[in-house]
Amino acid sequence: MCRSCGKSLLAVYDLQSAKQTLTREQFLLDPASFWKFLPLLPVQKIENIVSLGESITPLIRMKMLEMSLKMEQIWVKDEGQLPTGSFKARGLGMAVSKAKELGIREVCIPSAGNAAGALAAYASRAGIVSHIFLPEDTPVINIKECRAYGADVTLVKGTIADAAKVMGEAKKQHPEWFDVSTLKEPYRLEGKKTMGYELAEQFGWKLPDVIFYPTGGGTGLIGMWKAFDEMEEMGWIDSRRPKMISVQTEGCAPIVKAFNEKKKESEFWPNAHTIASGLRVPKAFADHLILHAVYASQGAACAVSDVAILAALKEVAAGDGLFMCPEGVATVVALRDLVKKRFIKPSDNVLLFNTAAGNKYPEAIPD
Repeated sequence: MCRSCGKSLLAVYDLQSAKQTLTREQFLLDPASFWKFLPLLPVQKIENIVSLGESITPLIRMKMLEMSLKMEQIWVKDEGQLPTGSFKARGLGMAVSKAKELGIREVCIPSAGNAAGALAAYASRAGIVSHIFLPEDTPVINIKECRAYGADVTLVKGTIADAAKVMGEAKKQHPEWFDVSTLKEPYRLEGKKTMGYELAEQFGWKLPDVIFYPTGGGTGLIGMWKAFDEMEEMGWIDSRRPKMISVQTEGCAPIVKAFNEKKKESEFWPNAHTIASGLRVPKAFADHLILHAVYASQGAACAVSDVAILAALKEVAAGDGLFMCPEGVATVVALRDLVKKRFIKPSDNVLLFNTAAGNKYPEAIPD
């Protein structure tokens, strides 16, 4: 982080040189992995890449949902098909690869679940020791996978914010630990921004009209916004931007509250609770960047109920055959709400993000 203001540091590239040497078409011929965008990523030597077989995640048309909402195009980008079953593979794969390149031997993280599993997996692959701090009520599969990967796991009463406090105290005794908390280092964001490059390529370098993004720490939303700016500077896309919709739950909606109050930063959300564990983030560290993207895109922030998420989860699975995670299904509920309010037009090309595989949440799924 910046030592003066304590805010996030972002990686910057020589995009004018890139504009002269890179073309968007050349990436179509490269392997189907986000690592094909390596010239625009922070890892400088290919031998430092730590990979578990990442792929370009598919865009899946939701035809039954289109019919029910009388919409022309609704797509899901299914991040559950990445290693460890979630989009966290992007950010943590990048962070661990850069840690390897920098000679870091131990890393630490507070997590609500999927980020912990991804860090544990990639750190194990790299031969790096991982120290993971989780809320006690983290989904069991996340705790078990971390331990299976050989991570040092500490369970903490409370939320991810409480886990971060405990980790912070432990880190005082271990200055050698490198903190890979959300946006407290610049490399996870670079991994997440590849979602922006991928979807631009998949849509023929014309961005969708609206993007619904389940927002906990918000790294992916910020990363995509950064990717869009980079692509425009290189001449790969025009200046048009999707409306960015930040989706949270009623039990933890600090971004939504800040948006409704037209604030630039959020307030800590007390007693945060939701079945969508990845959205139980009482205050995102880089909330100002999330809100900037929402405001600049003329987007919105909305909160949905756990009851609606559970109902939609079954409907989407039975209708479009997609077993989405609770966080991903929250975007379906939010879409329905904004269609009713006529914020979304029937002709809009809409993209939803399913951030993890539904089978990683057995406790949250009703019988």
